[in-house]
Amino acid sequence: MIEAEVLLKFGAQKCEYNKGDRLFGEGERAQNYYQVISGEIKMNNYNLDGKEFIQGIFKDGQSFGEPPLFADVKYPANAEAIVDSIVFKLSKNHFLELLASNPEIHLKVTQTLAKRLFYKAIMVSEISSQEPEHRILRILDYFKKHVHKKEVPLSFKVDLTRQQIADLTGLRVETVIRAMKSLEKKGELKIISRKVYR
Repeated sequence: MIEAEVLLKFGAQKCEYNKGDRLFGEGERAQNYYQVISGEIKMNNYNLDGKEFIQGIFKDGQSFGEPPLFADVKYPANAEAIVDSIVFKLSKNHFLELLASNPEIHLKVTQTLAKRLFYKAIMVSEISSQEPEHRILRILDYFKKHVHKKEVPLSFKVDLTRQQIADLTGLRVETVIRAMKSLEKKGELKIISRKVYR
């Protein structure tokens, strides 16, 4: 989202995280802007039974965890490396300086946050009231269009595990597997060598 040269100019550090490392935890004060250079980071919560709910998955060039920086509140979720990852980390004060001196970047950040709010509003509605098949198609289409920037008619290889899809939709893995088989029969997606295509 923000060019590497700009981030480095304002003092960003390149930080390496191993798979499973936590970048920040739910309830911690927000102190940094984060942007993925390479790898994958998930934001998640756990309920009282220990079930994970994934709020979002962020890949190369994407940022995460900004709302608490602007609202001056604690993180509502954890951030964890799904795979070995390299991430830009920029202190809150330097991030706010960067935005103040670069209005075009500020607008880009605002647009990104608005798209995420739109996604959250849709997903809350989907998760609370829709059938499993519908939920799964919505999350796959979101990743296809907004994360991977693929046009809708083109075939898209889903790089989410069945467990991640379950954690993103609030479903059980078994339900995801059954629903995906049903969706394949209906022609909504293809499963080739255990890989899913939408």
